[in-house]
Amino acid sequence: MGVGRFVYTPILPLMQAQAELSAGAGADLATANYVGYLLGALAGILFPPLVRSRAVLRGSLLVLAGTLACMPLTHSTAVWAGLRLTAGAASALVFVVAAGSLLHHLRTHSPHLPGWAFGGVGAGIALSGLLVLVLRTAADWRAAWWASAALALALTGAAWNLRPEEATAGPAARPGERTHRWFWALFVGYTLEGAGYIVAGTFLVAAIGQGSPGWVGGAAWVLVGLAAVPSTALWARLARRRSRPDLLLAALLVQAVGIALPALVGGAAAALVSAVLFGATFLGICTLALATGAQLRFPRSVALLTAGYSVGQILGPPAVAPMLHDGYRSALLLAALVVLVSAAVTIVLRFDFPHHMAVTGGSRRESTQDTRPDRPDRGALAPHSAD
Repeated sequence: MGVGRFVYTPILPLMQAQAELSAGAGADLATANYVGYLLGALAGILFPPLVRSRAVLRGSLLVLAGTLACMPLTHSTAVWAGLRLTAGAASALVFVVAAGSLLHHLRTHSPHLPGWAFGGVGAGIALSGLLVLVLRTAADWRAAWWASAALALALTGAAWNLRPEEATAGPAARPGERTHRWFWALFVGYTLEGAGYIVAGTFLVAAIGQGSPGWVGGAAWVLVGLAAVPSTALWARLARRRSRPDLLLAALLVQAVGIALPALVGGAAAALVSAVLFGATFLGICTLALATGAQLRFPRSVALLTAGYSVGQILGPPAVAPMLHDGYRSALLLAALVVLVSAAVTIVLRFDFPHHMAVTGGSRRESTQDTRPDRPDRGALAPHSAD
């Protein structure tokens, strides 16, 4: 999923230089992928049997690799958009099935083990980024897509026998307190985060490449992936010592700095620091936000937060598209500002937050987690299964 969904970011500069893809069209392709991701996530939410199907997992893995292989076969922006939309839907289903599987089968293990598994997204980003970085000096954009498809196919073979979550009956959800104030602040903040983070997630490599040597942009994307690998497990560990609202605010502030840094400070050092800060926060913010929603026990919190986040991702690239004619500086600064506004909104969570409420929620997966108040990280990752 890390390859299929995110390899577009390091390949985008190659397509702009070699395939005559405009900045605006590049934003449209990104938006198509995010629309597909929303559709795939909603399908997993509305049709629960999908997330327990090995056939759906295997089919989605093959479709994901196939869309990568088909990208070089055309120069049609419309076809590219269709392929990226399909890749988005397939990657969402892969993620939902895989997350449900690991949370179900590892529920009696250390809570940090699922965190490392979620780091697979970061590993996919790092591997595909390294692949494109090596190929950019010896091959063209077509070879980058085909090599990425081969990598995705190899990882498909490794994941072929993954056992999806088993269908079992769980206890009914217990009604929670009235938590509307905190939940809707979280919803707005998380939607804004989706819009802000995705601008950097789409254009960071191209933006860095404008003001730094060609290798720096590709190296920065590899660093994003490497920083993301341990991030979810580390944020889960921190949640044992600090409240999730505090950590969510801190992560958003760090991410805003990381997004703005290459727009404010030139040079390779600033670009690489930006990559580390961004990679270390974007998965952690997802984990913290969705776990907070589950803790509030708001009805269908995971579905609502996932939908809001996906809508934010869809709106982000077209919102900054008019700014891209003059480079990426303004787009990154706007994205950082949006993340700062998200942080400001989530400050509401720090006032009178019901920390005593255990993470239970309405899903069977959440109810299988250890929800003792002295072990808050036990349920920290459960909501990620619908992201």
